[in-house]
Order: sequence, then C-alpha cells, then structure tokens
Amino acid sequence: MSDNLALQSVLAFIGRLLLVAIFLSSGFEKLADPAGTIEYIRAANLPLPSVAFAIALVVELVGSVLLLVGYQARLAALALALFTVASALGFHTNFADQNQMIHFMKNLAITGGFLQIVAFGAGAFSLDRRAGRV
Repeated sequence: MSDNLALQSVLAFIGRLLLVAIFLSSGFEKLADPAGTIEYIRAANLPLPSVAFAIALVVELVGSVLLLVGYQARLAALALALFTVASALGFHTNFADQNQMIHFMKNLAITGGFLQIVAFGAGAFSLDRRAGRV
C-alpha cells in the first residue's frame, strides 16, 4: 500500500479532514457562545480567560482551515498539536474520572496525528505541494 502514491494522497487528505473536523466544530461553537466559553475557561482556573478564548478561536478556526487546504500545514499542525496538549492539561487531568482520562488520551492521540503532519507534511493534495513546499 505504501507504494501507491494516489492512495497515499487521498488518505493524507482524509486524515487532515478528520483531524480538523473536531476543531472546526469546536471553533464555531466558541464563536456562537463567547461568554459561555470564557466562563468555562474561567471555571477551569486557567489564566486570562478572554485571551485564552481568543487564542483558542484563532487556533481552532484559522489553524484548521490552513491544515485542511494544506497551506503552511506543518506550522498549522504544530500550533494545533500544542493547543491540543494545552487543552488536555488544562481541562482533562482529573484522572479519577474515567471520562476525563478518555478525553486526555484522545487529545494525546490527536496530537500524534498532528505530529505526523509536522514530520511528513500535508501530502500531494495540498497548497504546500502546489507551491513546492513538501
């Protein structure tokens, strides 16, 4: 399967699409309820809830779109990876709660997917490839 470049290209694109789906959805939810999101951040005792909200919104929406189209994909994937680890540490460290442990581990798995893009690029179906950046 690794020798089939067409299949690799399609799978790389589908992988990017699946990785960003959760962040696009979350970003639009934040955009629809900024006050609720800021309060959620405040309730987690994180610093500067309004600033954290703005950062989350930009990373989730802008980073996801960049990664989806494959423009500056490695940088976008790195930003999303760091954000995902920060989210895991900020919101999902109550390991006595099995649901929170699952969310923490899910975030680590998603981070692994982003790090694959950082390491290997977005693939053939990307603006980076069209621009000669691999």
